[in-house]
Amino acid sequence: MKQSLQLRTSQHLALTPQLQQSIRLLQLSTLELHQELENLLVENPLLERVDDALDNAVRLLADGSLNNVSSSSETEFTPVEASKTEASESSITEVSDNSNDAEQTANTDDWSFDDAPSSSSKNRDDDDGRPQLEAAMTSLRDHLLEQMRVSIRETRDRALIELIIDAIDDNGYLCESLEEIHASLPIDLCVELEELQFALNMLQSFEPEGVGARTTSECLAIQIRRMPKVPFVTRKLALQIVQTYLPLFAQRDFTKLRKFLHCDDEDLREAQTVIRQCNPKPGLAFASAKSDYVVPDVVVKRIGDEWHVMLNRDVMPRLRINQLYANLMKQQRGDVSLSPQLQEARWLIKNMRQRFDTILRVAQAIVERQYNFFTHGAVAMRPLVLREIADTLGLHESTISRVTTQKFMLTPHGMFELKYFFGSHVATETGGEASSTAIRALIKQLIGEEDQKKPLSDSKIADILGEQGMVIARRTVAKYREALKIPPVSLRKSL
Repeated sequence: MKQSLQLRTSQHLALTPQLQQSIRLLQLSTLELHQELENLLVENPLLERVDDALDNAVRLLADGSLNNVSSSSETEFTPVEASKTEASESSITEVSDNSNDAEQTANTDDWSFDDAPSSSSKNRDDDDGRPQLEAAMTSLRDHLLEQMRVSIRETRDRALIELIIDAIDDNGYLCESLEEIHASLPIDLCVELEELQFALNMLQSFEPEGVGARTTSECLAIQIRRMPKVPFVTRKLALQIVQTYLPLFAQRDFTKLRKFLHCDDEDLREAQTVIRQCNPKPGLAFASAKSDYVVPDVVVKRIGDEWHVMLNRDVMPRLRINQLYANLMKQQRGDVSLSPQLQEARWLIKNMRQRFDTILRVAQAIVERQYNFFTHGAVAMRPLVLREIADTLGLHESTISRVTTQKFMLTPHGMFELKYFFGSHVATETGGEASSTAIRALIKQLIGEEDQKKPLSDSKIADILGEQGMVIARRTVAKYREALKIPPVSLRKSL
């Protein structure tokens, strides 16, 4: 076969840089969006945030003079003021026309994403914006050392107790045995194992109650011994349970407990009440782990008989074109070195606006189809798939998937990810469909209303749902129950 060169003309679709940026911004969460925005602000000098913490700071102008910029006057650039800045925009776009880009002549709505009210409009009597300092958390080690300094005088005893404190984990348990600690000490210190045991006993008398225990049984026993106003018989029975029969107590095998302890239901119930007052992990009260908070992208409120969806203005970045560079471009009409940055800034502002508009449209479509959920709760959730929303809005399913991932909605029933409103369906006897979310809500409701002495089994729950017309298997009930983190019937039984 003879080789040859041929030229062929063909057409194919390609993603423009602007479209690629729009897709990337759409799939980012709120936190990732602000991180991406910070990187873009560093790379593009023409882009600026109006809600910058330094927006009211003294700025240096091009001529070297100082200007105290006021965000309530010159710094604000909103679409409402488009008519006032039309002349300024036209003079700047004359410079960018050299790039031959049709979008350079876009209107001022593409210039900013600054519809939220200015932060400087707050009352001056409010906080002056200085950062609120969080008080330092006291660690478990510091708490124990402080008690040791107050209650122990002997230097040798302090050293041994501090040695044991260093072996306490975050839960408050001694993670090393006394024999291991004793073996690690130098021989010339002449430390006896009895001294370490005495130091441990002193440590176990500190707060929080149960600290320094080596096992869960020992931790609970320490707390039960220190409980005030507990009858002798009840205290003795509770100690016997946690020291000998704790596995049976955890499994709620009350029949065997009554047999081994030779007690009746009333005595066992009183001992159970005492044990439940104990904290199996006393050190967690001093844990320094911080909670993660979710900020909603949209908020749903009821006005009259209708549910209305609004964007959360607190998570919407307020962007604009830097006026200093814009004035330089206006003065140097022949210099087009900043034209690419100007175009990128416009693209970003436009894509940011399009991102939040798409989120709002999808949220509104979800609220319209899940009206019963917002009115009556999760038990009224209807089956919903991505294609239904995509066909309604004229978008692709992949776009709906990007919008509903890591985007959250604040409702009167709580905070939910947008994906929460989509779910599979289960057939009913009447030929209809029930949402899996509604079934999980019904299971949670049935378990919440059950008799604690005779809890409902998975088979019984499936039968009750079948009586309501929902065809569901026992293993499906078990799967939904585990997803709700509800223990099985044997662990829900009480006296």
